[in-house]
Amino acid sequence: MAAAAVDTIPSYNRLDPGSKRLEFASYPKAPEPPERDVENIARTWVESFNKSLSTNDIQAITSLFLKDGCWRDQLCLSWTYHTLSGPQKIQSFLEGAPKGCRIKSIDIDGKKPSLAPHVSPADYLGKVKSVAAFLTVDTDIGRGRGVVRLIQDADAKWKAYTLFTAMFELKGHEETINSNRPAGVEHGGQLGRKNWQERRTITENFEDDLQPTVLIIGAGQGGLTAAARLHQLRVPALIVDRNARIGDNWRNSSKRQWTVHLERKRPDGTTEQRTLHPRHVVQATGHSGEMNLPQIKGMNDFAGDTLCHSSQFKGAKSNSQGKKAIVVGCCNSGHDIAQDFYEHGYDVTIVQRSSTYVMSSKNGLDVLLGGLYEEGGPDTEDADLIFMSIPNPMLKSLHLDATKEITKRDEKLLDGLSKAGFKLDYGPDDSGFFMKYFQRGGGYYIDVGCSQLIIDGKIKVKQGQEITEVKPHGLAFADGTELEADEIVLATGYQNMRGTARKIFGDEIADQVTDVWGFDDEGELRTMWRKTGHPGFWFFGGNLALCRYYSRMLALQIKGMETGLMNYEDP
Repeated sequence: MAAAAVDTIPSYNRLDPGSKRLEFASYPKAPEPPERDVENIARTWVESFNKSLSTNDIQAITSLFLKDGCWRDQLCLSWTYHTLSGPQKIQSFLEGAPKGCRIKSIDIDGKKPSLAPHVSPADYLGKVKSVAAFLTVDTDIGRGRGVVRLIQDADAKWKAYTLFTAMFELKGHEETINSNRPAGVEHGGQLGRKNWQERRTITENFEDDLQPTVLIIGAGQGGLTAAARLHQLRVPALIVDRNARIGDNWRNSSKRQWTVHLERKRPDGTTEQRTLHPRHVVQATGHSGEMNLPQIKGMNDFAGDTLCHSSQFKGAKSNSQGKKAIVVGCCNSGHDIAQDFYEHGYDVTIVQRSSTYVMSSKNGLDVLLGGLYEEGGPDTEDADLIFMSIPNPMLKSLHLDATKEITKRDEKLLDGLSKAGFKLDYGPDDSGFFMKYFQRGGGYYIDVGCSQLIIDGKIKVKQGQEITEVKPHGLAFADGTELEADEIVLATGYQNMRGTARKIFGDEIADQVTDVWGFDDEGELRTMWRKTGHPGFWFFGGNLALCRYYSRMLALQIKGMETGLMNYEDP
């Protein structure tokens, strides 16, 4: 962590290797739609779209989009995710699809009044209005949902600014819910009958030579939501947590299965070893990988109580008044650990080497999630659909204005941080929290109290200097200064998920899969919840909302492979 060469790209705009810079979407200029005609406008567009589909008239399909319009699709057009920006890319994709357009028809979703066509802002400020309509989607193999936003062009024709289509179920393989749910009891005389609890135990432990179709590594929200979705599609899945010892290899025989060796410790202290042969492995160890622990001169010479990465931090010690702590890193973990030290009586300094995006929890979430994820808002599934229907370039444009609003509301907080010597940024190209999360997976702090401690001087800031050496009782910096410390925590982030894959599965697998997170050429997130580059291997993670939504998409892809509807090599 010695002083680095000057980089002309600020840290908040840097990209992970291979990730693409996400461009801003442009907003068309258009008159406000007449409220009285929204139903007719939406139905006329849907009828034109269906007519073009029925005759496979690709040029007619593309003519229904604005020149700046786009079509975002998840598993309806292909077995992956696409954002097709502009009529030319839409046309090129449809012409190159080996089976043509797999979508057979769409319709206005009329299940409840809240889904009816309506006037909706296309931008954050509400200056650009569209006719928005929820859709149902019918494909050759499944059914889905969607959202279209229509805006009038210069010729007074209503065209799609955005169209979103997403697969929600496979025909003949619907989820086991409502009337399709399994019965809990079977009547009649049966030799060797097992009750519900006994059957559950056999299933949970994969007894009687049962084998899981999917092995999920990681029992966090990603692993749990993925397992739940797979269960709903009758795909047997087993979750193992990171304490298990796991090794594997992918067979090149016709079985195309993994060989996984597991060791489980029983409550009585004995161990059980099992060898399983799943066809799919889902790595749900968190969207970050192994800890990013920098190697600094003198680390082995530290004579204090603690020198560790934030993931290894076990909490501040009680009755530690007068002890000195240094936290290196100023994102969520760094702030939380610094606050924990302060609340236990430590003299705390937080080391900020570049800059951080900060927003208060209340103002940030009120602006970013208001009207969507809140009490009295849409049903969760509808809210997810609305959020996912926004292509990432459009989301970046929305959040450019949303970030300005958050900054305005947090003005006092941000001014106080700046005066305390804390360096702020406003995300990639000033587009805020979500874009930093998607582009880098970090670089931000959602304030839950630590910012005021910094403003009040209760937590000190060392800003803009690289660490040159770990001393026996502190840290030395590039400007020649030193800080004393009894404890040092390096909240320096995490590596790409491929690092965890390499640790668990070895170089052969890790070298075949692609990097996770950041954006691909179309503005979609890379590799997560989709094909990774190695058959039968999937990455899964993200926050609760992303895990909830993409658990369905992952389960559909795996079910598609298991039923022969999908080949891994399918485009």
